[in-house]
Amino acid sequence: MPSSDDTKDFSLAGGPATPSITGSWDSGLIVIAGESYPENTFEIFDPLLTWVESFLANAGRPLQVDLQLNYLNTSSIRAIIDVFELLEAAGADGKEVLVQWLYDPRNPRAAELGEEFKEDYSFPFTILPVDPS
Repeated sequence: MPSSDDTKDFSLAGGPATPSITGSWDSGLIVIAGESYPENTFEIFDPLLTWVESFLANAGRPLQVDLQLNYLNTSSIRAIIDVFELLEAAGADGKEVLVQWLYDPRNPRAAELGEEFKEDYSFPFTILPVDPS
C-alpha cells in the first residue's frame, strides 16, 4: 500500500488481474503495466489518483505516465480516464505532463486503444511499440 506521506514513492504490486503501479516522486514518473481487470478497481486506482493529485499540486515538476497495459476491463478504462482527466487539467494550468502508451506490436488492439485515448486529450501523448522479449 502507498505511504501515508504523499511525497513518497507509490508502489502497488501487480497480480494476475491487477497491474503493477509505481510512482517516483523524485523523478516524476508513473509506470502502470500488466493486465487490469480487478474485482474492485477503486481499491487499485483510488490511491493512485490521490498520489497524482498530490504530485501535480505540490511537486512543481513534470509528470510522465508510462502505460503498458495488455488488457483493461471497462472499469479500468474508466480509472485510466480519471488519471488522464487530472493530467488534462494540469496541462491546461501550464503544468508539464506526458503520457507514453507502450504496446506489444503483436497486440494491435492495445495500439488502437491508445489511439482512442490520445484523440480525447491535448497533453503530449505518444504511442510506442515495445519489444516483447
